[in-house]
Amino acid sequence: MSVDGRGHVRMRIVISRRPVRVGLLATAVAGLLCLGATGCSGDGDGDEEAADKAVAGTQLCGGDAVSAQASKALKVITGSSRFGTTAEKSTVARAATDLVEAFPAATGGRDDVCRIYTADGTSDFAVRVTWGLYGGPPTGTPAPDFTVLKMGERTLAAANRASVRFACRSDRLTNSTNAAHVAIGVERWGMPTEPEGDVEALKDAYATVAHSFSLAMAKELRCEKNGGLPAKPVLDPV
Repeated sequence: MSVDGRGHVRMRIVISRRPVRVGLLATAVAGLLCLGATGCSGDGDGDEEAADKAVAGTQLCGGDAVSAQASKALKVITGSSRFGTTAEKSTVARAATDLVEAFPAATGGRDDVCRIYTADGTSDFAVRVTWGLYGGPPTGTPAPDFTVLKMGERTLAAANRASVRFACRSDRLTNSTNAAHVAIGVERWGMPTEPEGDVEALKDAYATVAHSFSLAMAKELRCEKNGGLPAKPVLDPV
């Protein structure tokens, strides 16, 4: 406090910045400690809850559709080994029941088996698995981006999708003496994008996942000799 020449009293308030800086530093350190610890409240709760619900590839779509090899292939496709849980009814068993009910009529399209999402917050990345029924063996010339593989009636693999066609004779298919011509497709779902990564590795990965679901479907349908599908994916071109 001081008195000027006119007799007025003036007060000067001095604020030290040191305590403020120390306080900010303490807050930052506490925040870092919270990131490395469990039980911190706030936005981290949602992340922990999401992590708790994440599952491995072998647990997806009913738990018997994705082999260990196909689970590794999903990591090649999505870049992740942890996925969001799939719907309770999104299983090969449910799809097989729907297929039996539709047979012998060709479906004229594809129906979902399940959709697979990564658990890292990339909600726009989905892998869609579908089934369809056709009136006979595949015909026509595949699109140029496909590689034809030696599995089933015809297997096609590209850098963003693959499909397996196989013929199934089964005691579950009681409406006809003819074989069912089943198609299982696996594709990247959503907006079309250019494939990122090794194209041949992606082709093999999609074909491996498609084989896994196809074999699971053949077993669920009780197809004779598993519809002619090999026990392991065959990735050799025709």
